[in-house]
Amino acid sequence: MASMILAVLSAAQFLLALDFSIVYVALPGIAADLGLPLTTAQWVVSAYAVPFAGFLLLGGRLADRLGAGRIFLAALLLFGLACLAGGLASSGAVLLAARAVQGFAAALLQPAVLGLIGARFPAGAARARALSVWGAVGASGLAAGVVLGGVLTRYSWRWTFLVNVPVTVACAAGAAIWLLSTARVAPAPVPVMRSLLSTAAAVGVALGLTLGGARGWAIAVAAGAVLFATVRPQSEQPRTLRIGTVAAALYMASVGSEFYVVTLMLQDRDGYPPLRAALAFLPLAALVTVGSSVTDRLIRRFGAARTLGGGFAAAALGLAGLALAPAGWGYAGGVLPGLLVSGAAHGVIYTSMFVLGARDVPADRQSAAGATMTTAQYLAGAVAIAVLTLPLHGGAYATAFWLTAAAAVAGALIALRRPAPGRL
Repeated sequence: MASMILAVLSAAQFLLALDFSIVYVALPGIAADLGLPLTTAQWVVSAYAVPFAGFLLLGGRLADRLGAGRIFLAALLLFGLACLAGGLASSGAVLLAARAVQGFAAALLQPAVLGLIGARFPAGAARARALSVWGAVGASGLAAGVVLGGVLTRYSWRWTFLVNVPVTVACAAGAAIWLLSTARVAPAPVPVMRSLLSTAAAVGVALGLTLGGARGWAIAVAAGAVLFATVRPQSEQPRTLRIGTVAAALYMASVGSEFYVVTLMLQDRDGYPPLRAALAFLPLAALVTVGSSVTDRLIRRFGAARTLGGGFAAAALGLAGLALAPAGWGYAGGVLPGLLVSGAAHGVIYTSMFVLGARDVPADRQSAAGATMTTAQYLAGAVAIAVLTLPLHGGAYATAFWLTAAAAVAGALIALRRPAPGRL
């Protein structure tokens, strides 16, 4: 039964990661079909990421109070209904609303997955294996989303939403059979106000950057201050969790946003149709899986902090290569080398940042720690997309890649800065 439970939880995690990136290749088609400019179309991504990140802490507390199995099932059903609404949307407003509901459902679902892993797999080798699968599936889902999105967009962008519906139904059936008996734990305060503040602040940052001008920048700066105050790592948290939380944000600002930049570059600059753009991501997706699979061995040899720092350093090299590659070099000479290096680094970063972040956290706080890191990850993703849209709107793809490379350099410096005695 343990293998079936892990399969259900892994499928749900794959959906969450997949749905962040699956719309990248579909964005030009969505914009054309629904009459959305690029600055508005980027909200198809942000409308999912912002509520996902903003309500994660709320989702964790609800899972503790009501039972992770119950929240898992309810969130899956809500997620599936939102996917159906998005696939049938007749206007940009309806699509953005559906994406926001998807993000809220994902915020309930993610902590429930972590809580169920902690409840159903005993501490030690069994839980370590389950978390390893969870991390690999999450990294692979982001990469696979771009590929699958391109294949489905060949027929219609609507399939990037509708394809999730049967998967959510299957996962819900599995949850009803195997997961509803999860016990509740001692209740803790439900952070409704903090969740609302962080969500509103992330929307404010993205909206301010989209508006531009003095007024837009003022909104972005003010909202950014509120956002930092609500999600910054707390001093009482283990040092490894604080590093992992910052690393999660910089991961999403670097290789996590690479898909968005490369997708627009291939389609808008190089004229790739959606399917060809999707196929161009296959080497990257393969290297993400390779990177995830070797991370455990790297951590055993070098420690989690050095592995994380090395992953960020490699990511910076790959992203810098994409920034420097002239358009005339084509895909094989100009794009592919950077994708291969950054793809392997992506897999290493994703897995090692969660291993490092959770290492010193007590067993009864693992779900909360995971929610903290994922909150930083997806809030940073929403802000990064808004920031990158500014140079991309003018076709400055190299500038966008340099920004992602800078985030990767920052991640390497933070991961390797002043290590504590002994290996992290």
